[in-house]
Amino acid sequence: MEDTSRFSEYLFAKMPEENTVKIECTEHSDKKEMTGAKKWMSENLLLLGTLLGVAIGAIIGFGLRPCNLSQSSIMLISYPGELFMRLLKLIILPLIISSLVAGSASLNAKLNGRIAVRTLIYFLITSIINAILGVVLVTIIHPGHPGLKETLGDGTENRGATSMLDSLLDLGRNIVADNIFQATFQQAHTAYINTSVVTFNAENGTFDSSELTERQINYRAGTNTLGIVFFCLIFGTILGTLGEKSKVVIEFFTVTFEVVMKFVTGVMWLTPFGISSVIAGKILSVNDLALVISNLACFIATVVLGVFIYQLIIMQLIYLLFLRKNPFKFYAGLIQSTCTAFATASTAAALPITFRLMNDKLKIDTRITRFVLPIGCNINMDGTALFVAIASVFIAQMNGIELGFGELVTVCFTSTAASFSSASVPSAALVLLLMVLSAIDTPVQDVSLLFAVDWIVDRFRTTNNMLGDCYAAAVVELLSKKELMAADAILQESSLDYEDGNSLRNSISKDLGPSEIVIRDDKRNGTNNI
Repeated sequence: MEDTSRFSEYLFAKMPEENTVKIECTEHSDKKEMTGAKKWMSENLLLLGTLLGVAIGAIIGFGLRPCNLSQSSIMLISYPGELFMRLLKLIILPLIISSLVAGSASLNAKLNGRIAVRTLIYFLITSIINAILGVVLVTIIHPGHPGLKETLGDGTENRGATSMLDSLLDLGRNIVADNIFQATFQQAHTAYINTSVVTFNAENGTFDSSELTERQINYRAGTNTLGIVFFCLIFGTILGTLGEKSKVVIEFFTVTFEVVMKFVTGVMWLTPFGISSVIAGKILSVNDLALVISNLACFIATVVLGVFIYQLIIMQLIYLLFLRKNPFKFYAGLIQSTCTAFATASTAAALPITFRLMNDKLKIDTRITRFVLPIGCNINMDGTALFVAIASVFIAQMNGIELGFGELVTVCFTSTAASFSSASVPSAALVLLLMVLSAIDTPVQDVSLLFAVDWIVDRFRTTNNMLGDCYAAAVVELLSKKELMAADAILQESSLDYEDGNSLRNSISKDLGPSEIVIRDDKRNGTNNI
């Protein structure tokens, strides 16, 4: 208790005049400082390039559709975007591992637990808000009607064996992976296998054959990010308790994170080219674009409206309520990451760029971003909860099924639960939709009718997922501010020696960057002037 009070006094008490450290920094700058529009363009050059890439991709895609290009031509147009996506996916695993281990090791176990609880509560509340918003919008707008079913025809997808229980159990199996190396390339999932059972009938001397459905735990291709996140959190938290012995290992993961972020800086300059290729290729590869959009325009509009209501109103109110700052300034700072999430339709693919913006541009504490963003990338699916809720009621409306209040409440909670088990990959929500439809006894085969438009609504809901992670980091940073400041005080108390001018010089130059720092001893009043 005495140590804690000493660190609190060290951090929060105003230092007396005779012990103050005066800092005077003279920046070396031979260049004239840019002002006005030229300065703004210089600082936001990459953002402008990203927006231009989105526009060019849409123009190329819609402009070349009348040409009826061959599959080989479309593949060549999409090829730069494919390489860009592969680069982003290449970075994800080392980024998550290094950020989580270094981040959790830099904090004590108690603080890690508090941050985790606050993060999960925030994710749960915002997912429920999105599900309720989706149910309200789809009920008011009523985009589904029986006549639409006659136009689109019957669905073909039928996976009635999929259940919410299986999904939640698979979520637990993936969180607690039995092989961390296998988790880098495979995920556990429940599969139902039909097997033929032959029995001998002793009465008539014949063999009878019957079909038996068995539940099996199989593995499918895909990185089990949840398992890796869980392992890294535990590993990093324990590592932080080992004291002096763990410094080398922590430094290794910290340097690895810095190397990956340098890599990300280079990849970010490829964003305008990669995004334009991805968008153009996707638009060109969709068949009967006008027919599909015209038939399901009301459904698409409902989803997009819900996305923008949450992003521009609810999310901004949450930010304003907690941080008391201009929320749209924070929102504008994430435009580049939003465009990347929209183009790639994957929160995980946009994660490297999100890290760079949150740390460098928006100045969110790296200990929080390293903790919250990787977890949110896999658990927080606000847009998915919104989409699943809207799509479930839409399919019920299309089949002429009237849902009561109890069934709408069921949709809200099952959509929220399903979103937590969603993978951060394109079109994962369609699989989750099957479980919600089963819960309200609605035809699951009609999910296939939404395949044709999922490529566009998936992009909009992914931006909700990505932005939800960023706003969660900002809110959690505020709620954890006292603990983070106390941790800083302990770190400074143990590492800064105010009687050693060289130690002070190194600490300040690291924080302030390239500055001229002059240390003078003032014998008259016993202070150090820097």
